[in-house]
Amino acid sequence: MVTAGVALLLVFCAPGDPAVARKSDQGVWSDLFGQRRPRLRGALLPASVPLPKPRPADAPAIEIDKPAAAKQASPEADKPASEQAAPAPPSACRLALSDAIAVAPSIPDIHGPGGCGGEDLVRLEAVLLPDKNRVALKPAAILRCAMASAVADWIRTDMAPLAASLGSTISDLDNFDSFECRGRNRVAGALLSEHGRANALDVRALKLADGRSVSFTDRNVSRELRESVLHSVCARFSTVLGPGSDWYHEDHIHLDLMERHNNYKICQWNVWDPLPQVAPLLPAERPAEAPPSEAAAKPDAAATPQPSDTPPPPTKKRR
Repeated sequence: MVTAGVALLLVFCAPGDPAVARKSDQGVWSDLFGQRRPRLRGALLPASVPLPKPRPADAPAIEIDKPAAAKQASPEADKPASEQAAPAPPSACRLALSDAIAVAPSIPDIHGPGGCGGEDLVRLEAVLLPDKNRVALKPAAILRCAMASAVADWIRTDMAPLAASLGSTISDLDNFDSFECRGRNRVAGALLSEHGRANALDVRALKLADGRSVSFTDRNVSRELRESVLHSVCARFSTVLGPGSDWYHEDHIHLDLMERHNNYKICQWNVWDPLPQVAPLLPAERPAEAPPSEAAAKPDAAATPQPSDTPPPPTKKRR
């Protein structure tokens, strides 16, 4: 029975066509030894890609979407000028710093790197004194409104009477530095200076209307005058740096309104004694009432010994 079953299985499983069997055998061995070309799978067969039909010439035009920013800006732009957003109202400082006090036009806000810049900025060009005289800042200073107002009040209240005590009026204030985006003392990597916040002013001298210049750090200027300036600025500003504070402020005075805890102030300015008087190297000018140089050069006849006709007494010879 087992033998008969095996025989029937061989009969039904054997290929009927010899060519088909031979082809099948070749396919197996060809796949095994790489002699047969690889068959293309259905996914790799090229397929025809359907293309869209051409748009009819009489079709309506398509509107292209505008950018979102343009859509948002268009409603505001379409509004009349009276309905558009008005600029921010001027600050209380800006209203107080009127044309009767200073020539200080507002300028746009500055927002630089590292917190550099500020808001409510002005360009302080001149200060108007109560007597209508004008004190020009040369060059004009870029400052925050609060700092510009403090400088204007200092000039009007303190410096104008100081110039009057000298018998003149102020014409210019020497501005050594105002707004500058930099670190403290121009040191690389240092903290941002108050100059970088438009909150500081460096001054060197007052120029008077009669041509004189009063330097705040000149030791030839009277000590009393320089001390009066010292007390004035230290009472008004948060920081005052001058000679003796460091090597960076030997020839000018730094003023700022830096905010500190408990309104702490710094006033470092040594008012040195005047330099000692040095005798001039050249002789003084000849007085007008002095005799002419020729007469002064002649010797006095009475004081000059005259030759005598009497021969001198004989001298004894020593043996």
